[in-house]
Amino acid sequence: MSEQLSLQSRAQIALAQFATVTVAEEGSLGFDYAGALCSLRSLELSPGLEVLSLTAVLAWDRPVKASLHKKVADRNAESQFGSISVNVNGKMADVLLRYTFPASGLEDEPLMTMLVLVLAGVEKARVGLLP
Repeated sequence: MSEQLSLQSRAQIALAQFATVTVAEEGSLGFDYAGALCSLRSLELSPGLEVLSLTAVLAWDRPVKASLHKKVADRNAESQFGSISVNVNGKMADVLLRYTFPASGLEDEPLMTMLVLVLAGVEKARVGLLP
């Protein structure tokens, strides 16, 4: 592990192996993975406790129906990494997956493993949410 690189920079390097990563003005990492729009950011919750927080837009502008809520509930039951929510705006909704995990002290290989596991969950959670 390179002590000189921040967790955010290390995550960016890891993600760049399978996605085009952009850095937003506020510093979050943006990328597309398996059709989901994703944002990742490192946060220091307290000295020595740094986490990575991922938000992935699994589907957007979906009609609000009972079937959408059922699919999301089913995916939440199957998900090992993160929670999936339906954010309603009128008659339409966006489906988001959020996951935050402690990453302080992770070497590069375990960091990559965690990112791959989380993103595999993003890909799996999207199945059936789009027409």
